[in-house]
Amino acid sequence: MQLADISRKHFALATALLLAAGGIALADMKAGDVFPDLTKYKLEGKLPDSLKDKVVLVDFWASWCIPCRDSFPAMNELQKKYADHGLVIIGINVDEKRADMDIFLKMHPASFTVVRDASQKLVDLTGIGTMPSSFLLDRSGKVRFLHTGYQGEPTRKEYVTEIESLLAK
Repeated sequence: MQLADISRKHFALATALLLAAGGIALADMKAGDVFPDLTKYKLEGKLPDSLKDKVVLVDFWASWCIPCRDSFPAMNELQKKYADHGLVIIGINVDEKRADMDIFLKMHPASFTVVRDASQKLVDLTGIGTMPSSFLLDRSGKVRFLHTGYQGEPTRKEYVTEIESLLAK
């Protein structure tokens, strides 16, 4: 990482803190919001052809994130168990270098869709501050559940409960 990259990140963080302190709301996603159309963000990789009428788990992750490593087996399990019932999992990588993502995926394969937000525009819009962070969307594309971080089995159980509740509707 170059000094300029670090300076930009510190500037962005300082700007966000100043805006928040000044009472200006950032564009953070919350339950009930319609999740942005992923096709409008020039994500690297292939998105599913259609998310219409699907329950979608959108998970933001990075190669340097230790809890992200732990979450991949659970998401692979969820994809296998619920895909035929209407669940789609999309992992959105936020690494600056594609090679970092590729190395991670060789060590921690994903059976779900993985794309990369190289421009970080979607990450900025959603207001992600923790890795991993995920949004569980209902069949209409609205955010119903949010998760920051991954705490192993307790988080996996929450995913199961929430996914089953949304698939039942």
